[in-house]
Amino acid sequence: MTKTVRKWLTIAVILVCILAGAGMLIKHYFFATKKITYITANASKMDLEESVLATGALQAFKTVAVGAQVSGQLKTLHVALGDKVKKGELLAEIDPVLQQNTLKDSAAQVENLQAQKRSKQALLKEYESAYKRQKLMVAGDAASRADLESAQALLESTRQDISSLNAQIKRAVIAVNTAQANLGYTRISAPMDGVVISIQTEEGQTVVSTQSATTILTLADLDTITVKAKISEADITRVKPGLTAYFTLLGDADTRYYSRLRAIEPGPVSSGTSSSSTSTATAIYYNGLFEVPNPGHKLRVSMTAQVSIVLNEAKNALCIPASALGDKQKDGRYTVKIVRDNIPETRTIRTGINNNVYVQVIDGLQEGDKVVVGDSTSVPATTTRSSGPPHGGRR
Repeated sequence: MTKTVRKWLTIAVILVCILAGAGMLIKHYFFATKKITYITANASKMDLEESVLATGALQAFKTVAVGAQVSGQLKTLHVALGDKVKKGELLAEIDPVLQQNTLKDSAAQVENLQAQKRSKQALLKEYESAYKRQKLMVAGDAASRADLESAQALLESTRQDISSLNAQIKRAVIAVNTAQANLGYTRISAPMDGVVISIQTEEGQTVVSTQSATTILTLADLDTITVKAKISEADITRVKPGLTAYFTLLGDADTRYYSRLRAIEPGPVSSGTSSSSTSTATAIYYNGLFEVPNPGHKLRVSMTAQVSIVLNEAKNALCIPASALGDKQKDGRYTVKIVRDNIPETRTIRTGINNNVYVQVIDGLQEGDKVVVGDSTSVPATTTRSSGPPHGGRR
C-alpha cells in the first residue's frame, strides 16, 4: 500500500468518525425523546363540604316604625339614636293644643245636645198632659176631634225629636272619645323593647298625618338578627329549610356565625332589567332566611354577609384535587393517575363529595398516594413539581 493510499484511507476514516459523531449529536439534541415530569399532589385527609354560596344582608329580627297618628308640631323627643327603650316608655310628644281644643268642642256639643233633649222632654210631658185632656174632652163631647188629633201629632213629633237627639248625643259622645284618643296619641310610647336605630323627625318639625302615619323613629330588636340570603335560581332546587347555614362578615372573614335555614320565601327577587320581549338580562333570586343570636349587638343592621348553605359535609375525609379526576365510567367511578417510583399507573376510584376544588375518595386510593394533576407537556417549563398535600377544602 502506497503512502498516498494510506493517506486517503486515514482521511476517510476521520470523515466517517466526524459524520458519526455529528449524527449522534443531532439525534441527541433534535430527535431525543424528552422525559415527562409529572406534577402531583398527595391524597390527604381533610374536612370537606359542598355548599351553596349566597350574598346576604343582616336585618333586625323585628323592626317597628313608630309614627304619629295626629298632626301637629313635634314638641319633645325623649330619646336619641342608639338608645335602648322598654315597652311603654315615652318616646316623643306632639303639641296637644289642637287635640285639646277638639276635645273641648266635642264635649260642648254633647252638653248642648243633652240640654236640647231636656227641653224636649219637658215639652213631651206638657204634650202628654194636653193629649190626655183632649182625649177626655172628646169622650165627653166637650172638644172636637181635630183638637185631639193636633195634640196627638205634637206628642208624636216631640217623641221623634227626642229620639233624634239621642242619636246625635251618641254621635257626639263618639266624637268626644275620638278626640280623647287623639289627645292620647300626642304622647307616643314604645310599642316594644328595642333600640332606636333611626330618627326621621326632629324636634320642631311639623307632623302631618292626614293621609298616612308619619314615621318619627324606628325601633328594632337587635338581640336576634335575621339573615336574608339571596339564593340563585340555579341553586334553589338543592336548598331546603333545616340545612346548616353560616356566614362571615366582610370585615371579619375568620369568624363564622352558624344557624339553620328557617325558610325560603316563595316569591322571587329580580335583579336587572329585561332587554327584549324574548331575551332577558334579569337574574332571579330567592331569599333564604335564618336567625342568629346577637349578644352585645356586635352584628348591625344592613351589614353584608357572605353566606354558605351546607348541602353535604365529611369530616377527616380522604381527598384529592378535583383536577386529578380523569374519565368518568359508566358505573359512576373515575379514573386517576398515580405515580410510583416515577412510573405512572391508572387507578379507578369511587368518589363522594365534590365541590369542584377537592373531591372525596371513598375507595381506590390510600393516604399519601401521589395523584397526577398535570405534567411537563401541558404546563410552562417554569412550573415546579409539587408533591405536598392539598390545602383548604372548604369548597
